[in-house]
Amino acid sequence: MLTALVAVAFCACLFAGRSPSAGQVWEVLTGQGDPTARHIVLRLRVPRALVALGAGASLGLAGLLLQSALRNPLAGPEVTGVTPGAVLGAVTATGLGLAGWESPTAVVVAACLGGFTGAGLLWLLAGRRRSDPEETAVHGVLVSAVLAGLTSMVLLVAPGELGSVVQWLIGSTEGRVWEHWTLLWPWALVWGVASCALAAPLTLLRCGDEQATAAGLAAGRARGAALVGAVALTAGAVSAVGALGFVGLLVPHLALAVFGADLRATLPGAALIGAVVVCGADAGAQVLSRVLVEGLGAERMTVPAGALTTCVGAVLLLVVARRHGAGQV
Repeated sequence: MLTALVAVAFCACLFAGRSPSAGQVWEVLTGQGDPTARHIVLRLRVPRALVALGAGASLGLAGLLLQSALRNPLAGPEVTGVTPGAVLGAVTATGLGLAGWESPTAVVVAACLGGFTGAGLLWLLAGRRRSDPEETAVHGVLVSAVLAGLTSMVLLVAPGELGSVVQWLIGSTEGRVWEHWTLLWPWALVWGVASCALAAPLTLLRCGDEQATAAGLAAGRARGAALVGAVALTAGAVSAVGALGFVGLLVPHLALAVFGADLRATLPGAALIGAVVVCGADAGAQVLSRVLVEGLGAERMTVPAGALTTCVGAVLLLVVARRHGAGQV
C-alpha cells in the first residue's frame, strides 16, 4: 500500500506544476510532446520528484534512528543539533562563496561537516550522561538553539546572500535537477541500508540500556552507530532540499503506529512514509502556488514544500507532545 502511495505522490508531483499542463505532461510520459514540455518534465520535474522522495526517505529514517537510540519520542534531527548544524554548514559555505544552491557537491560536503559538528557538540555536552534520554534531548535543544543563532549571525555578516540561503532555512525542492539526484541517491541508499541493519540492536535499545546490556548488546556502540547513521542521512537530505521542518520528528510516530515496535519492518516503513510525506508536500506546495498566483494575479509566487511541512507538522507536534507528556522532552 505504501509503495502504491509513493507512486501516487510521485505522479502528483509531476502533474501539479503550473506549466506544462497535465495533458502535456502525459504526452511527454508517453513519448510525445514538444521539446519545451519534454525539457521541463524530464529535466526538471522528474528529478525534482525523485529528490523529494529521496530526501523524505532519509529524514524519516533518520528521525526513527534518533528516537530509538535516544529513547525519546520527541527527539528528531530538528531538535538534536543535526539539522541546524547541516543548515549552518550549507549557509556558511554559501556566504563564503565556497558553495551554492547550484553546486550540490560542495553543499553536500558543507552540510555533512555541519551536521556532524552539531552532533559532536551534543555528544560533548551530554558527557557521561549520554545514556539518559531526557538529558540528551534537553542538550540537543540547547545545541540546536546555538547553531540557529550562529546561522543568523552568518546572515547578518553576509546579508547579500539572504535570498540564496532562505531556501536552506525553510526547505524547498524547487530547482532540483539530475545532478542533485545523482549525488543524493547513492548516499541515501548506502546509509539507509546500513541503518536498517541496526534494526535488532535498536529494538533492544528501545527497551532500555539495562535490558539491552543483559541481552549482550554493547549499548554505547549501538547508540553511536545509530547516531552516525542519523547524522549522515539528515546531512544528505539537507544538502539536497534544505531544512524541511518536522518531517524527521513526526514520520517515526506514523511508522510506529502502522508497523509496530519491530524495527525490522518499521525502519523501511519510516523511509517509505517519509518519501510520501515530502513528495506529497511538494505536490501540495505546487498546487497552492498555482492557486495563489491565479487568485492574487501575481506573475510568480512559489510556496516552498518546507513551509507546508512546518505548518502541518506544528499542529501534529502539539498532539504528540500532549500524548507523551512534557516530562519526556
